[in-house]
Amino acid sequence: MIKLMIGNQKGGVGKTTTAITMARCLADRGLRTLLIDSDPQGSVTVTLRMKPEAYLADFIVNQLRLPDCIVAAAPNLHVLCGNRETTAMEQRIFTMYGREHVFQNAFRIYEGSYDAVIVDVAPSISLLQACSMVFCQNVLIPISMDTLSVSGAGATIFSAKTIGDSVRVPIRPLALLPTIVNRRYGLTDVVMKMIEQLSQTYDIPVLNAIRTDQVIGKAARLHRMVVDVDDKAKALEDYEAATSSILELLGIQGPAQPEQEQGQGVAAQ
Repeated sequence: MIKLMIGNQKGGVGKTTTAITMARCLADRGLRTLLIDSDPQGSVTVTLRMKPEAYLADFIVNQLRLPDCIVAAAPNLHVLCGNRETTAMEQRIFTMYGREHVFQNAFRIYEGSYDAVIVDVAPSISLLQACSMVFCQNVLIPISMDTLSVSGAGATIFSAKTIGDSVRVPIRPLALLPTIVNRRYGLTDVVMKMIEQLSQTYDIPVLNAIRTDQVIGKAARLHRMVVDVDDKAKALEDYEAATSSILELLGIQGPAQPEQEQGQGVAAQ
């Protein structure tokens, strides 16, 4: 089973876009996919303008059945939405024994229902981030073209090691994903070199970049997924390539790739 947390301690790096788009890429390959919105701001929920009858907090704290909490977003893709009650849920979890394992325990009986789980987290160090890391054990780190996002990535790597050591769970920063990349800007070269240095320091592969694309902004305004706005978008092409790279890094023989995929996979180190 594929379990992947999307996180960076810096906001505005394309984290939610990455979570939504990669979840859809997996679903379109025939994988039964669950996208979990653990951000108290409900970033996924707001972006897709979803109105579920129940939320993540209802599933974790009130112990509702998962099928009663999810929303079907596309064929093979379900979303477990987050909202402001996620903050209160986190406070409740804090008092529980073995709190870092709450997600792991809650979702265990449903894992057979899905082939892949993607978790979107808030851009901050929190207990829910720790729960997500312990549950997924694989972390994809999007990094946009500003120096603070590289610092946020470093903090995420440090958190993964600290949390993994404390609960004795092997949490793996799976890859670094450059996002919102426009080669015409001088800062892009600076940040890409910083990402390469981070990669070398921690021995984490760098995926090929996600190029800037107006379709992403358009999709957000329309509250739709990128593929539903333009299935030939260059950013979608890049995300398809990133999805293939993730499957390769996880040692998974993925389903047939969509026709529009033209990417090159993991960038040369």
